[in-house]
Amino acid sequence: MKNFSWGHGVVIALLAFIIFILSMLFLFPNGQKNSEMVTDNYYEEELQYQDVIDSKKRADELQEKPVFSQDTNGIKITFPKDYTHSNTTVKFVLNRTDDQNLDIKKSVELDANNTFIIPAQVLKMGNYTLRLSWTKDKTDYRMDYDVIWK
Repeated sequence: MKNFSWGHGVVIALLAFIIFILSMLFLFPNGQKNSEMVTDNYYEEELQYQDVIDSKKRADELQEKPVFSQDTNGIKITFPKDYTHSNTTVKFVLNRTDDQNLDIKKSVELDANNTFIIPAQVLKMGNYTLRLSWTKDKTDYRMDYDVIWK
């Protein structure tokens, strides 16, 4: 230990720092996750986001809101009784956070029970964001739900 000088200490500290940075790069799990933008037209949609804010606010103020439930058949969305297929148009987007190839975007019509089902066959196990948009009597509404499909 006689020949150990401050230069040796600097080299050891530098090597320790490099090993730490490389271990963070290769071993840290978040570095391996796939992250994609929610939409390809991000900037165009951002300009129209005030409409989305207004739609969400109107939906929050509703007395009766659409509800969703999950079972083995899929995701079932039920609207209140005063919604019918003649006065309501419904669209939904089911965004998969880790793979946009699994996204589902569709316009649907309500059935006689004011419901519609997203079938289990089109869903893969994982996390989704359900963006439910509807127009009733020419007024737009929107609600977002976090969905974990198992």
